[in-house]
Amino acid sequence: MSRLRELEERRSVLLERCERQRAELAERVTALQAGGFLGAHALPRLRQPLAWAAALAGLMLLGRAREALTLVVWVRTALSLASRATQLLRVIAQRRESRAARTARPAREVRTR
Repeated sequence: MSRLRELEERRSVLLERCERQRAELAERVTALQAGGFLGAHALPRLRQPLAWAAALAGLMLLGRAREALTLVVWVRTALSLASRATQLLRVIAQRRESRAARTARPAREVRTR
């Protein structure tokens, strides 16, 4: 009987811990949703080319030139793919808009005498 009681107490402790963790995760998710992925103030800092150059120079000074150059190549490739994807999405959106405009126009009424 004492073993059963111990297990029930342990279960209740674990359930309480799960509830605390759920509440903490919910707070974190709302904070991420409110401020975006990196927060509202992080985006302007990420757009600083001098900061990126300093980070790459730091990597190269630490003797990680190969990793720094690999990072540059990966970033360049990702930016290239992102720009191509945006171009493609713009073309698709323009085609959809033109099709929607064509189908939305009312057909001319044919008059009969």
